[in-house]
Amino acid sequence: MIQKPERVFDRVREWQGLAGFVTPRRRTVVIPGATLGVVSGRRRQGKSFLLQALAEATDGMYFAATEATEAESLRLFTEALTRFTRQVVEIPFRDWNDAISYMFRAFSGRAVPLILDEFPFLCRASPALPSIIQRELGPGGSGGESVARLILCGSAMSVMGGLLSGQAPLRGRAGLELMIHPFRYRDAAEFWGVTDPRLAVLVHAIVGGTPAYRYEFTQGDVPESLDDFDSWVVRTVLNPQMPLFREARYLLAEESDIRDPALYHSVLAAIASGNATNGGIANYVGRRSDQITHPLTVLEDCALVRREPDLFRSGRARYRIVEPLITFYEAIMRRRWPELEIHRAETVWRAVRQTFQAQVVGPHFEALCRDFALDAGESVFGGQPAEIGAGVVPDPANRSQIEVDVVALAAQEPGRPRRILSLGEVKWGEVMGRHHLGRLARARELLEKKGYDTRDAVLTCYGGSGFSAELTAAADGDSRVALVGLDRLYG
Repeated sequence: MIQKPERVFDRVREWQGLAGFVTPRRRTVVIPGATLGVVSGRRRQGKSFLLQALAEATDGMYFAATEATEAESLRLFTEALTRFTRQVVEIPFRDWNDAISYMFRAFSGRAVPLILDEFPFLCRASPALPSIIQRELGPGGSGGESVARLILCGSAMSVMGGLLSGQAPLRGRAGLELMIHPFRYRDAAEFWGVTDPRLAVLVHAIVGGTPAYRYEFTQGDVPESLDDFDSWVVRTVLNPQMPLFREARYLLAEESDIRDPALYHSVLAAIASGNATNGGIANYVGRRSDQITHPLTVLEDCALVRREPDLFRSGRARYRIVEPLITFYEAIMRRRWPELEIHRAETVWRAVRQTFQAQVVGPHFEALCRDFALDAGESVFGGQPAEIGAGVVPDPANRSQIEVDVVALAAQEPGRPRRILSLGEVKWGEVMGRHHLGRLARARELLEKKGYDTRDAVLTCYGGSGFSAELTAAADGDSRVALVGLDRLYG
């Protein structure tokens, strides 16, 4: 296995996948010819950094495309090939038909990665490029004479997602499909060097697990303590002189499928304000529900928004912004943008800090608790969850509804009721008490009547501000009650 460089933080599984694609250790059948890998992920996640490290470790070729015409891109690609192979291309490439054919033949005896980064830029100028690659990888193509490991990488999620889907030319051709995700919350805290769990939640609620924000976008500035957090927000994300200040706007502008930024910002603002259902978003934006279906689909394709189904009500769903920085921008910055641009960050932050706690940190903490539940497994719930989410339980007798923030379901077994492993309540800004446990118990009772298997369901309280003595006493010695505080969340 190719050794992962020390400068690459974490990304162990991603590196193993890339290394295994380049130099597979075990093969029952030898597959001749070049192979294709596709690496994708949202911007700033370290894809290029990872692939450059792979190219260096394997003596492979790395070419980063730019926004350019086809002629210029071919010229830059030719120069990169010449530098790498040390062989002059005697006849200039007329188009990508010549370039891809030459590339594969140039690596007929070298099983090394050939990385084409920012591949969507090339496709934009040359839409036929995926078809050309497909042909050369197919029977009779130049890829049959090569052992190259071609890796296509890009951040335009709508483009990269379409490369291998449906009737796309490259569908079925890839031997590697690798998605580079942001660091998960524990890894993000380690990456930022934040050891205080409460501070870790606050920082993650703004910058999430995006690696680039740690150094390139904040110049390595990390809050030293909880007391320094407010000052850190003012001097980084709310500072017009820092790259992080306009980043959320750029994330939306960089997506080619978004042609009406005003509408998309309004949709995101609706979600950030707590209007997470299709009807709620439509009312906030001032459009009919059917008029926001397309924007929501585009935002999902761009991996900026996620549709999360209600686990107890079929056909119901809520939308959640995936990138925390966009939530922070829409809920906090966008409304006060003129003031922030003239360096009034301290005044603005004092005015919106409560909004930050309620609309940003609270919902974000819920998402972190669902991540915790996904990993908790048998140690907490007595079984491995197959599905994690949230759900609403109707309570007709009390003419109300019970929102369950964290639901852990076991795998569905044919002919048997769906087993609930855990029902969870999440509170960030208040001490949790016995009444929170009572709500969960009522939800468990109602779900049992609806036909769910709740015999072993663990009632879990996730508290960002701790638990009352009464609740702590109730949980002691009861295997069907669990308390998850910040220390346990990050433990």
